[in-house]
Amino acid sequence: MLYDALVAPFADYAFMRRALVGSIALSFGAAPVGVFLLLRRMSLVGDAMAHGILPGAAIGFLLFGLEIVPMTIGGIIAGLAVAVAAGLVARTTVLREDASLAAFYLISLALGVLIVSARGSSVDLMHVLFGTVLALDDTALIILAATTTVSLIVLAAIIRMLIAECVDPSFLAVVSGSGGIAHLLFLVLVVLNLVAAFQALGTLLAVGLMMLPAASARFWVRSLDLLMAVAVAIAIMASISGLLVSFHFGLASGPAIILSAGIVYVVSLIFGPVSGLAWRILPPRHREA
Repeated sequence: MLYDALVAPFADYAFMRRALVGSIALSFGAAPVGVFLLLRRMSLVGDAMAHGILPGAAIGFLLFGLEIVPMTIGGIIAGLAVAVAAGLVARTTVLREDASLAAFYLISLALGVLIVSARGSSVDLMHVLFGTVLALDDTALIILAATTTVSLIVLAAIIRMLIAECVDPSFLAVVSGSGGIAHLLFLVLVVLNLVAAFQALGTLLAVGLMMLPAASARFWVRSLDLLMAVAVAIAIMASISGLLVSFHFGLASGPAIILSAGIVYVVSLIFGPVSGLAWRILPPRHREA
């Protein structure tokens, strides 16, 4: 019974195994980046940039159809362009970076949907917006694995600078002047992981697997190492449960994965030992126990 429910879908169907491998690879790359987005109070930046990749991916679709490589390249270019443009607007005008990102996010979302609608059908639009994790092929898996590898290597190289920025943003700029480089590299990592997630979850859900596990982990542990480890574990657990729910009940796989992560977040919000709501209600002597 348990075998049929939990193991057989992955053992018997190649598309489920591909979806599982792709989701796990994405979890290892996106969740740690999400932790630093959370710690740096940039959660909404990730959401804005997730929509910022849509015009580039849509142009790739317009020129080459539903081909992964052109849509990936277009998404990376568009995401980086939005990040750079928002930064320039914030530094040269009265608008703050969050406001400029919101403006570019709305423009990008509308432009991307318009481009896809101009050539494709409603099915194509749903594919771009919500992804097709059950249709991952070898090329998509290679892109996901490569993105995760690059992400972890770069994150390991700049992690000390990111930690310093989280503690005191001005300290790194005064001591070494490398804060801008670390920030730029981090934004590149965000874009890369969002574009990789786009292959499986689409633009509207890509940020979900990045932020929800990180936000959930924050209610369970305090140290940075454990935060990243728990976030990855939650992302993998949400991926497995979402795929199984999708398989057994005939639901859309991408939303099922994100909703699984959302359920974990709600449980963490209520019962997490680090500032969870239930622990706040308990009397102080119970909290200490």
